[in-house]
Parts: sequence; C-alpha cells; structure tokens
Amino acid sequence: MNGQMQRFDARAWLLFAAMAVLWGIPYLFIKQAVDSYSPASIVAGRTLLGAVLLLPFALRQKALRPALSKIGWVLAFGAIEMAGPFLLLGHAEQTLPSGLTGLLVATVPLFAAVIALSGGDRSVLKPSRAIGLVVGFAGVAVIVAGPGLAVEGGAGFIAIGEVLLVAVCYATAPFIVARRLDGVPALGTVTMALFAVGLFYLPIALFTQQEVPTAQSTVSLIALAVLCTAVAFVVFFALIARVGPVRAPLFTYVNPVVAIILGVIVLGEEVTPGLLIGFPLVIFGCWLAATGGRIRAREPVADLPPIAPG
Repeated sequence: MNGQMQRFDARAWLLFAAMAVLWGIPYLFIKQAVDSYSPASIVAGRTLLGAVLLLPFALRQKALRPALSKIGWVLAFGAIEMAGPFLLLGHAEQTLPSGLTGLLVATVPLFAAVIALSGGDRSVLKPSRAIGLVVGFAGVAVIVAGPGLAVEGGAGFIAIGEVLLVAVCYATAPFIVARRLDGVPALGTVTMALFAVGLFYLPIALFTQQEVPTAQSTVSLIALAVLCTAVAFVVFFALIARVGPVRAPLFTYVNPVVAIILGVIVLGEEVTPGLLIGFPLVIFGCWLAATGGRIRAREPVADLPPIAPG
C-alpha cells in the first residue's frame, strides 16, 4: 500500500459508509452478547470464527507465509489489538452503556498522539494538535465526571478505566504494524493473529462459561465475528485500496455516532447531559489532535488515527 491520495468516488463513499457502520456496531453486539456469554467466550468465538472466514482470502493472496516469518511481532500485535481489548470491552460492557463505550474508544487518536510524542514526534506539539489533546481529554473528563452519568459505583469507574486502557492498546498496535510488520500483508497478520488469540482464549472460555447462551446473545456473537471482524477487515482493505491509507481511517470519527444512536434506539440507553456536552469535545479534540485541523491529511501513515474495531 502506498500513500498516494486517490479521489473519493461513489464506490469509495459506499465503502466509507460501510466501515462507519461495521465498526460502530460492535458495542451493541458486545452489550447483547455479555448477557449470557462470559467475556472470554466472546473473545474466543469472535476471533476463531472471524479467522476461519478470513482464511480463504489470506490463502488466495498468499499472505500467511510472510506473516509467519515475523510470528513474534504478529503475536504481539494480536495481544495488543485483540486479546486485551476484546476481553476488556466485554467485561466493561457488563456495566457501561454501549454508546458510552463506543465514545470512550474514540479517544484512540488522543493516546496515539501522546505515544507519537513520547517517541520523538515533535509535530504533536504544534498548537492546533496540542489544543486538540487538551480539548479531547477535557471531553472525557466531562463525560466521566459530568452530570447524569449512570454508573454502578466503583465498578462503573473501573469499567471506564478498562475502556480507556482499550483505547491505549488500539493506539499502540498500529505502531507495531508500521515499525515491525512493514511489508507484511495486513490480511495475513490479521488472520494469524485472530487464530492465535482465539486458540489462547478457547480453554479459558470453556472454563468460565457458566450460563446456557441465549439465542439473542448467540446471534450477536456471530454478528461480531462475521460483520465486525471478517467482513469489516475485507471492506477496510478495499477502502484503503480505493482511497489510500491516508484518508481511509477517517471513518473512525463517525463510529461513536453510530454506537450512541444504536444504544439509544435498540437498547434504550439514556443520553446524559455529560454525554451531550463531552461528545462533541471528544470528537473535535480527536480530529484536531490527529490532523492538526487540516481537512486533507498529510501525515505519514504511522501518525494516522489508528483503527479501533471494537
């Protein structure tokens, strides 16, 4: 993949809209799945089924052998991008509303900017990007401490911490891809990582699954694997090929909108005053921190808003 700026056409906008939905709905499905599946069972089911569905595409593109040659970094990517975040999200959504979870995950670009700064990228200190960091984190503070947040005591704030840790993981993983897996086909990396994570969690899932799964939870788990994992990655690769890696991740700014709307409509979740105030601050801050206020991004790929599949 190269960094050329290709033009958005009708097909590109269709792919863009599809990704905004496909990675905006996982939080709804996770919320429904945790009703009767343990968090480990959700991770195992989602990753193994997703890997099986992606395997034919990876074999067709001969993408597995290059990934196998860097298996250590592939496993590190899987641990940081999938193993930790998927489990933490499942546990957190036993307490938090799905819409709030999706919005907190949208802080990924803020943490990515901080990581880039710690790695010596001084561009993060540009006034516009620095202001974005301040505004974005202020938005998080308003959401967490503002009026109307319905969390169950200490457990709720622990869950918020878990989701913010997920955002840190999602911000870190792309740096592994950019610096350690450069040249390795993304499809091979994702497929192999999904298999590894799924096999790791399978015995834990068997041990922790106590309830008989309901039909709704099972359908949600399958949807997580098929739509939000396998189909989403295929569509994402198509979007990158269509518009280039610089503009493809911009759909991440739409994901929390989808998550919040679905939470309200499907699950009847409340839109609190703190959420109404903090939501635009988080989104604006993330956009400003990631792009410096430019509509047409010119940052290198490693500095892009990282992808957060949820």
